[in-house]
Amino acid sequence: MTTPFIRTLFLAAAIALLATGLFADPIYFGVSAPLTGNRAQYGAQWKKAFDLALEQINSAGGISGRPLAYVIEDSQSDPKQSVAVAQKFVADPRVIVELGDFSSDASMAATPIYQRAGLVQYGFNNSHPDFTKGGDHVWTTSLSQKDDAPFLASFAVRDAGYKRLAVFSLNTDWGKVTTDYFVSRAKELGATITDGEAYLPNDTDFRSAITKAAAGNPDAFILESYYTDAALIVRQIREQGIKAAIFANGAIYSPKFIELGGTAAEGVFTASSFLPDNPRPEVQAFVKAYVAKYHENPDSFCAGAYDAVKVLAAVLRVGAPTRDGVQDGFTKVKDIPSLIYKTINFGSDRRVANPAETRIVIKDGRFTAWIGAAN
Repeated sequence: MTTPFIRTLFLAAAIALLATGLFADPIYFGVSAPLTGNRAQYGAQWKKAFDLALEQINSAGGISGRPLAYVIEDSQSDPKQSVAVAQKFVADPRVIVELGDFSSDASMAATPIYQRAGLVQYGFNNSHPDFTKGGDHVWTTSLSQKDDAPFLASFAVRDAGYKRLAVFSLNTDWGKVTTDYFVSRAKELGATITDGEAYLPNDTDFRSAITKAAAGNPDAFILESYYTDAALIVRQIREQGIKAAIFANGAIYSPKFIELGGTAAEGVFTASSFLPDNPRPEVQAFVKAYVAKYHENPDSFCAGAYDAVKVLAAVLRVGAPTRDGVQDGFTKVKDIPSLIYKTINFGSDRRVANPAETRIVIKDGRFTAWIGAAN
């Protein structure tokens, strides 16, 4: 049975396609994303960016005169649900490539299904170092935690000078791998890990763990978290009167983190490959268009989703609009313009080559570039 949400989505897609003047059969990609649940904000940001990118692509003629469109399914970024979504997409002949899921855990659970069907899984947000090891039809433009977590460690220890670290991490495969890379690099730089606390994705009360961690007298807390849990942790840290610095994985980079964290989010450090204040003309053009459409600044997840659709369009201009054609296009496409990386090329591991990041601090309720002790 078609749900009201799906009916509304297809009606909106039909109106958008009519506005482009393109009447040929659409080329569809599938999206597995959290639209409900505690990670729904990420899915909402993705959808806004997808719609903006498609509006631009289709108004310029689409893909050889055919509009690009998507079918989206709510996975809640739950591995069990992402598997069910994968089965739907594999069985839908319209879907020639899949984008998502948000979490690496959800995406990797579904990878065998996509791989067996020869349907490209473009997990543009998936930072788990093993993500693309699932098969030759698995691609990503996400920075790997093999690079990201050590970067945050260098930021905290070498650049900002914090040496005694208490680490809080999601008790998931992604959380464990990310923490391992962070801790290894932090120790190389001379830091001491005073405490390590792993928690479940649905945990909401961190007070006893914070009290235990604070007993080790850390000068910084490290959060390998998503925005919902990180916001709760920072609030509970500050409610206990703890003044230690807080560094968090780039997964917190969402306006929702600042909203949920309130005043406790002020001064939190993170890192990202995108910042809307970047003066590059293409970044500022994107920010201007996004703000005009949605009346809010984009975050890194918006930029990543926007880039993903532009990458897919570039792939489809190289390969045929079929499942095999998408895979062929990914193997051949080069020098794709990107908001995040300037130019995207894929390495032999099917990850973006030569990624880079920016050090960020939340200042005056905004994510801003960190420029040193003056912050």
